[in-house]
Amino acid sequence: MNNELTNKFGGEFWDERYSSSEWIYGTEPNRFFREELDKLNSGKILLLGEGEGRNAVYAALSGWQVDAVDFSKVAREKALNFAKQNSVSINYKLADLSGYELESDCYDVIAIIYSHLKKVVRERIHSSIYTALKAKGIVILEAFDKDQLGKNSGGPQNIDMLYSVDELAEEFARFRINTLEKKIVTLDESIHHKGEAVVVRLIASKL
Repeated sequence: MNNELTNKFGGEFWDERYSSSEWIYGTEPNRFFREELDKLNSGKILLLGEGEGRNAVYAALSGWQVDAVDFSKVAREKALNFAKQNSVSINYKLADLSGYELESDCYDVIAIIYSHLKKVVRERIHSSIYTALKAKGIVILEAFDKDQLGKNSGGPQNIDMLYSVDELAEEFARFRINTLEKKIVTLDESIHHKGEAVVVRLIASKL
């Protein structure tokens, strides 16, 4: 869903947006996600708030066993069709992340790419990621920083749903932090993520 507006607009809003023949965030994987995933040996991966499946399909094409979660049934249908077009299989669950329970000791990687939730929901999900990962499992995260507020290159215009390095350091304190940075990037992910943006990036591993 790319949960940027989850708390302002519900599933019907996202179903309507994704019903367009347009790819809302493009068909290419997020660049940071791709670069980091390419460094790893394939295994089992979970993508939270996966939307139309661009990252899930890339992971499957790279040999990963893929689980994905989103609450938009239209996004799920597009993702499954996209996977079929690419001759790969993904396990795509229809669920609202606010109540979603992650399976314990299950994943080698969990990726969160532009999934913007209420802080209380985000903190619960981030806390549950530790037990959902296998030993030495990896988190890959890219999201909009609080300094993205006011920019039209993507993201929610609600500071409480934006990220900061300090918040991520606290929420992933149980992990070994390999990368945690705030960065200005130029996005080119279809019309909804386009232009100069301020993002945070995290790579963390389970101890």
